Amino acid sequence: MLTPERRRSLLTSALGLVSLVLLWWLVATVFDLRIPTPPEVVSRVGESGWDFYSHHFGMTLQEAAVGFAYGTVAAVVLSSVVLLLPVVEPVVMQIAVISYCVPLVAIAPVLFIVIGNPDEGQRSGTATALAALSVFFTTVVGTVLGLRSADRSSLDVVQVFGGGRLRQLQKVQLIAAAPQLLAALQIAAPAAFLGAILGEYVGGTQQGVAVTLKIAQQNIDVAQAWAIGIGCALVAGFFYLVFGLIARVVTPWSKGAVA
Repeated sequence: MLTPERRRSLLTSALGLVSLVLLWWLVATVFDLRIPTPPEVVSRVGESGWDFYSHHFGMTLQEAAVGFAYGTVAAVVLSSVVLLLPVVEPVVMQIAVISYCVPLVAIAPVLFIVIGNPDEGQRSGTATALAALSVFFTTVVGTVLGLRSADRSSLDVVQVFGGGRLRQLQKVQLIAAAPQLLAALQIAAPAAFLGAILGEYVGGTQQGVAVTLKIAQQNIDVAQAWAIGIGCALVAGFFYLVFGLIARVVTPWSKGAVA
């Protein structure tokens, strides 16, 4: 059952969304700008049909999901290594910072040259790689901070019973890191989706969200471009919400678990 605070939060969010749509409608109607009205965008979605969007968004979601999995596993493993072997921390953190500082737009063509064109109907390797890079830094930082937040007395208890660093990591630190890890994944999931879209722009794929945006741009199909852009925002927001809900269920003791 929703608490009064939660109901007020949902009501505020709904009012904000409605206000934003009304403002968009007003600007599109009053000003002489190339902005479609909400009904025009909805009509364009109906013309294209569910199959069109499910096909192209489905391909991009596959690329984002694979990249998200690779990036998350790599980040968690390297963060654990930092706890077990503190001497490698400078190297791991430098790798994470470099992956964050290098602009994805600059590295995308390099990855495309290395990975090459995907086969017809296959995922773009460039899109998958950029999705993985998009989540790596955030997840590394969140996981390392979480692992270090473990209660010292709990670690001492494990040590007293003969447990070493690996046992402390398994029994205490990974559990302590769960709230920060899930908070990092809440940000990383939308980033993976947007990274996959960017990878598709240079990844030579014949399907996906980026392809539909290119076609809409070439045809000056403004309503279609807006429909796809709003769809991307909804997908990214959906995964942000999903990981917030997972955090509430998995780590109810954490005040930072938000949905």
